[in-house]
Amino acid sequence: MNYRRLFIEGSSVFLTIVTNNRSKILIENIDILRASFKQSKKHFNFKIIAAVIMPDHYHVLLKPEKIEEYPQIIKSIKYNFSENFDAVGLANPTYADKKEKGIWQRRYHEHTIRDEEDLYNHCDYIHYNPVKHGLVQNAKDWEYSTFDKFVKRGNYDLNWGSIEDIKNVVELDYE
Repeated sequence: MNYRRLFIEGSSVFLTIVTNNRSKILIENIDILRASFKQSKKHFNFKIIAAVIMPDHYHVLLKPEKIEEYPQIIKSIKYNFSENFDAVGLANPTYADKKEKGIWQRRYHEHTIRDEEDLYNHCDYIHYNPVKHGLVQNAKDWEYSTFDKFVKRGNYDLNWGSIEDIKNVVELDYE
């Protein structure tokens, strides 16, 4: 099946990448995932604007040097993770025919950022995601995101993103 993707040069893209069957493997294998991003950066030039790693998915806002390369960037990250992850117990017969381990859902959600407000909304969504999923009470308490970097740069107050802030982020749902 062919997907139509929007490639606007100079733009950023918000991505949601999910494990197959929502297997909760990412946090316990965070070093493999981090290494997969680093390996991909050796082959592609991109900036990570914001990111959050959840147990079974991750959201990332990328700014690739060449926008048309973001599908290859995601493929590279998935491939590197799969190569270094022991998928015992995750085998899925539908993936075996394509010689895949079945770690990731084949598709992913993407959204091209259109303006500054869209960028801010997606950064908010990324950083609020652990609170939304009930993993922490405050965004500052989730160590697997770029929230602390945003606080250090003055983009967020340290106490932004508490469970009480749901009214400000509730309309955003990208999963």
